[in-house]
Amino acid sequence: MNYWLFKSEPDEYSLADLKGEPGKTGRWDGIRNYQARNFLRDAVREGDGVLFYHSACKVPAVVGTAQVVRAAYADPAQFDPESKYFDPKASPENPRWFCVDIQWQSEFAHPVPLKQIKQDPELAEMVLVKQGRLSIQPVTAEEWRTLSRLGN
Repeated sequence: MNYWLFKSEPDEYSLADLKGEPGKTGRWDGIRNYQARNFLRDAVREGDGVLFYHSACKVPAVVGTAQVVRAAYADPAQFDPESKYFDPKASPENPRWFCVDIQWQSEFAHPVPLKQIKQDPELAEMVLVKQGRLSIQPVTAEEWRTLSRLGN
């Protein structure tokens, strides 16, 4: 089992939105960064844990957890000319972009803000601290445990 941090702007798609989906399960789509796409396509697996991170908001923070319930598949938005994620270079035979399905697991009693993460020596090596802008990023089991403890 691997662990990941998935970033989302809460005005676009929040942890509460995921919880409100049928079966508390939603598609994690719209990824248009090659490094994040490669993680989704090549490394994210069914059963992996996800830290749900609210970004681009007043207090960016890890707010809860989810689990991957469907491994990578072609993001259908890339084929839809009406979608803001349309990619004219993609085809069903040769998709460029991928998505996964995740299921809500828990909401943290205490969201863990980025400021706190940056000040915690146990989290100093997180990709979030070192390469902040990446929307899909690996998390170690130790980082997962630390953040879960801080959040609950």
